Amino acid sequence: MATSQRDVIDFSALEKELQAAVDSERRHERENEAKLRAVSQRVSYDQFRDLVLSCHLKPLDKKDKDGGPRKQPWNPVAPSNK
Repeated sequence: MATSQRDVIDFSALEKELQAAVDSERRHERENEAKLRAVSQRVSYDQFRDLVLSCHLKPLDKKDKDGGPRKQPWNPVAPSNK
């Protein structure tokens, strides 16, 4: 029995497609939850839009606030004063 190119399964492409579908579903759920929260808060359209567009952001941890080590300098081009 001869196998054709169509009969061969490309598992890496299948895994990428599945991951893209999962990511898309997570984004949809996250945006939908943000929309429902914004509607329940009775915000203006601009605030609603901002809430939905920023729904992927995560709050800062205590270690991320002032006093913690910085991973990115504010101005990497400026000479350091060390």
